Amino acid sequence: MKITASENLIRQQLQQRILILDGAMGTMIQSHKLSDADFRSERFADFPHELAGNNDLLSLTQPKIIKQIHLDYLRAGADIVETNTFNSTRSSQADYHLEDLSYELNLEAAKLARAACDEVTTENPERPRFVAGVLGPTSKTTSISPKVSDPGFRNISFDTLVDDYSNSIAGLIEGGADIIMIETAFDTLNAKAAIFALSACFEAQGTSLPIMISGTITDASGRTLSGQTVAAFCNSVAHANPLSIGFNCALGAEQLRPHIEETSSLANCFVSTHPNAGLPNEFGEYDQSPAAMSAIITEFASSGFVNIVGGCCGTTPQHIKAIAEGIEGITPRQIAKPKPACRLSGLEPFNIDGDSLFINVGERTNVTGSAKFARLIIDENYDEALEVALQQVESGAQIIDINMDEGMLDSELAMEKFLKLVASEPDICRVPIMLDSSKWEIIETGLKCVQGKSVVNSISLKEGEEDFLAKATLCLKYGAAVIVMAFDENGQADSLEKKNAICKRSYDLLTQKLDFPPEDIIFDPNIFAVATGIEEHNNYAVDFIESCRYIKKNLPGALISGGVSNVSFSFRGNNIVREAIHSVFLYHAIKAGLTMGIVNAGQLTVYDDIPPDLKTAVEDVILNRTDEATENLMAVAANYSGSTEKQSAEDLAWRESSVERRLAYALVKGITKFIEADTEEARQNADEPIKVIEGPLMKGMDEVGDLFGSGKMFLPQVVKSARVMKQAVAYLLPYIEAKKGGVVQSKGKILMATVKGDVHDIGKNIVGVVLGCNNYDVIDLGVMVPCEKILQVAKDENVDVIGLSGLITPSLDEMVHVAAEMQRLNFNIPLLIGGATTSKAHTAVKIEQHYKNDSTIYVPDASRSVSVVSTLLNDDNKPDYADKIRTEYEVIRERTANRSNKRKLLPYPDANANALKLDWKNYAATKPAFLGNKVFTDYPLSQLVDYIDWTPFFITWSLAGKYPAILEDEKVGKAATDLFADAQALLEKIVDEKLLTAKAVIGFWPANKTADNDVQLYARDESGGVIEKLHFLRQQIPKEEELANLCLADFIAPVDNGGCGTDYIGGFAVTTGIGADELAAEYAAENDDYTAIMVKALADRLAEAFAEHMHERVRKEFWAYEPAETLSTVDLISEKYRGIRPAPGYPACPDHSEKQTLFSLLNAAEEIQVELSESFAMSPAASVSGFYFSHPESKYFSVGKISQEQVDDLAKRNGKDIAEMTRLLTPNLD
Repeated sequence: MKITASENLIRQQLQQRILILDGAMGTMIQSHKLSDADFRSERFADFPHELAGNNDLLSLTQPKIIKQIHLDYLRAGADIVETNTFNSTRSSQADYHLEDLSYELNLEAAKLARAACDEVTTENPERPRFVAGVLGPTSKTTSISPKVSDPGFRNISFDTLVDDYSNSIAGLIEGGADIIMIETAFDTLNAKAAIFALSACFEAQGTSLPIMISGTITDASGRTLSGQTVAAFCNSVAHANPLSIGFNCALGAEQLRPHIEETSSLANCFVSTHPNAGLPNEFGEYDQSPAAMSAIITEFASSGFVNIVGGCCGTTPQHIKAIAEGIEGITPRQIAKPKPACRLSGLEPFNIDGDSLFINVGERTNVTGSAKFARLIIDENYDEALEVALQQVESGAQIIDINMDEGMLDSELAMEKFLKLVASEPDICRVPIMLDSSKWEIIETGLKCVQGKSVVNSISLKEGEEDFLAKATLCLKYGAAVIVMAFDENGQADSLEKKNAICKRSYDLLTQKLDFPPEDIIFDPNIFAVATGIEEHNNYAVDFIESCRYIKKNLPGALISGGVSNVSFSFRGNNIVREAIHSVFLYHAIKAGLTMGIVNAGQLTVYDDIPPDLKTAVEDVILNRTDEATENLMAVAANYSGSTEKQSAEDLAWRESSVERRLAYALVKGITKFIEADTEEARQNADEPIKVIEGPLMKGMDEVGDLFGSGKMFLPQVVKSARVMKQAVAYLLPYIEAKKGGVVQSKGKILMATVKGDVHDIGKNIVGVVLGCNNYDVIDLGVMVPCEKILQVAKDENVDVIGLSGLITPSLDEMVHVAAEMQRLNFNIPLLIGGATTSKAHTAVKIEQHYKNDSTIYVPDASRSVSVVSTLLNDDNKPDYADKIRTEYEVIRERTANRSNKRKLLPYPDANANALKLDWKNYAATKPAFLGNKVFTDYPLSQLVDYIDWTPFFITWSLAGKYPAILEDEKVGKAATDLFADAQALLEKIVDEKLLTAKAVIGFWPANKTADNDVQLYARDESGGVIEKLHFLRQQIPKEEELANLCLADFIAPVDNGGCGTDYIGGFAVTTGIGADELAAEYAAENDDYTAIMVKALADRLAEAFAEHMHERVRKEFWAYEPAETLSTVDLISEKYRGIRPAPGYPACPDHSEKQTLFSLLNAAEEIQVELSESFAMSPAASVSGFYFSHPESKYFSVGKISQEQVDDLAKRNGKDIAEMTRLLTPNLD
């Protein structure tokens, strides 16, 4: 398709400088104070409907005013002016009964802007000016129902919107637009309709124009009006290949900053923003001055966030002039280059790349695969059908497959209705949708209902190349990834040769003829049933697995999927055997490259939990290891029947609450199931029916409002809440019609949060309880809280103090970021720092100097919090206290600097040369009992109790002393004894009632040290090939002559070891935190913070006990290098055993990012549901992970301070960014 000369010119300009967009058209029109007669002019003098306020009509009736506004902006410094067409679609003009004027409005508006640009370009040809033809969002929405009582209703269809936009686009192009801007997109499906229309228009005329896409973040939730996050929005519209992506309107520049920063890091195109002139005042007017707005936008530019900037509501030519002057000479943002990935989205992004684990595609919303779901759809019981979809997501489905191919259904209508209802359920539509049908028209109906980037399931060469490419082209236009079946004109591929040939042919057609992104191609090489008794079927599973290997090797970027339940079809009716077949098949297929599978996410048994006789029989079938495999499996299957599926009961614990709380809960969660019964109970308790509305219902809606205002709920959830409210009011109306103080003053408001990337909150929670008990108003934002939210809430709530908490070392950098942002945003309140990895020295050296406006104070534990806060909030005491702290921190900084100057580290090569030298020639490595992974689910908690180290438990509660001596301590003994008794009672309850779930995964791999500090792991032995490398750090502190500079790699036999051959290394991840948050929340809901905190403290202790217990089993049983070990609990705590279990992020292995490799090896997220945050914190928080080393000389040590040279070398070895590794290892850098 031909590229215009103006597009080439625009792109050249964007490479050289930041371009300026114009400001608000509406604001300038309002300044003319036009009357209804002015809007009408002569042409519409007798028009029977009111026209005042129809700004777009002025392009016809007052063209001089519109052109002059364009000229004013251009002469103020704008490079791009937007046409006066924000409401020129038929949909919007219908409000004025002028929909037939739509084409003319777009045509004439574009001509006016074109004339203005040409005039100013002629004055200065060195600086060309450009016209952006604007497509507004319309007043209709394709993703949200305007009827609270009917969430499936829409006031416009996708096709109608496409036709509407096509009409506008034709006028804009004819009028001379250089760019098409999809502006103020609050509903992504509307924006996708505009993109689809543009694609068709460009194709028809053989020439394309560059596309700018500008969305709108509507409130503090950080989401669009239709509920998408920034990243989800970017994923959803990326298929437009836009010139730029950005955000405008709704918010001021200050509020938009974090979203533009995020967009800048994501978008592989230019980034734009044109925010409002601040937030509107109480009169709906914008007060932000040109200078104030320019300062914020200039900071965007200086930070490298933007390529195009301008203004929206409230901005004027003076604002644009100030912005242009402010950014003059600033280098434009460099376009991001994210690594290739299949970037899907629901309300949230879901990216699939080479590091992704296996993806579960929920299969139960498929009428051909679930009789229950089919019956619900046929009976039009959509409420229960939605519960099936929700269950799939809650059970772990990361994508849900929706299929309506049933003879009893109008499948197109059913697909459309169900998808529109799914769109109103944020807990479901947060994940991407897979649109599944054998009929293209049903798939296309689905594509017109989904705002996120979905997956089409499927297309194939069945009807030939022309049909295949036509459907693939439509997938590109709708913005969907595609599953390609191994099916051609001759039928389904039923052999390895056919599978590979069809996949290769399809791949070449898509990538070479359509330039289809390889990462959006997902092959399904056909999973067929095995153990059918037909000999030709015996190799079906092997053929699929081998085809996975072929695709991964020969079709770069492509992903692989399959309908897993097909493989076990021969054993329908015996769910235990079917689940075992699925598990074994997936075990081998995933290793071969299978990316995702359509499975029942709640019905997968763990590979290692399959009974040995059944597993052997199934593996014989899957791998076709013997001619008797089918008969053998049938014989073994006779011993198993029933199902292992875990039934997920609906959580009705909230039904135990008072009717007032039940009503509030129902409103917040959007639950209508019990609303009439609860409303009736409330009516019986009230003096009058109206009191139910004025009392509990309004209180519940106040709670919803608070959550929405603070960004904890977003619009679709609020709509659901309104639906509940409406039903309750409707129930009360007949009864209503028939029936025709002192405030406790808090000492201050404290905001507390665990910083972004960290999930640990026990210490923070204790501080919160302590402060609350002392009459402080505590706002606890929880864990994983981003900086912008902390500061926005602090500002909104006018808090007196901000407290930050963190446990892992990357949290330290995030605290520095928060402090710097507080300074940049001119906060003037104290900042408190706390958490296990924080310290007075770190606060003084790294944090305090970034925030000078007020005090930055390190608080070592909860016991100090009240005195610190009370002093800081006392105007008489604060100055002296703050000066004392500043002086103390200055001394610490000087002392640290002097120490750094005096400290001499060994040069990195010299440290490597002084590595530990072990006698490998005479060392015989013990081979573990198994290689690979072993998973333990629902491990008995009773077996862990004796391994608990109680001393850290008391430290958590700020009671210093070693257990058991602390119980007799003269000062704290009584408190410790009472605490211990409470802990024992709760621990007994947790164990007896199984209130927490313990899971573990351990693994062993053949390994050798390679180079100086790396360990390479093999699949089974050295000949099996390297599967992974671990990268460790070495001490650089000068040592006595006989002492080595240690590195964990030293404890593994090197490749050239003189005789001992292959060594081994192990890894583990354990958790006892599953259920801890929920249990703690139950107690917190009962205002029992003490027990809530106790739950988490005990979960932490049990996790450490589990790690100790599992390490003992490894030494004695699974690795068995010390089978006769007999150590007491005290000996274990004192680490008197052989071997070590160091953890990433701790002294011997300070690089937290090494957890990524460990978790990948262990498949921890899938096997035991322990996941890593972006800062490598484990979730659940009560989790422990690390490596196993068995050498008798292995020991714990601290790497300590290292040089930048070693960090650079580590980045080179692990292929990561030097700046990122430097940031992660800042605490260790000299």
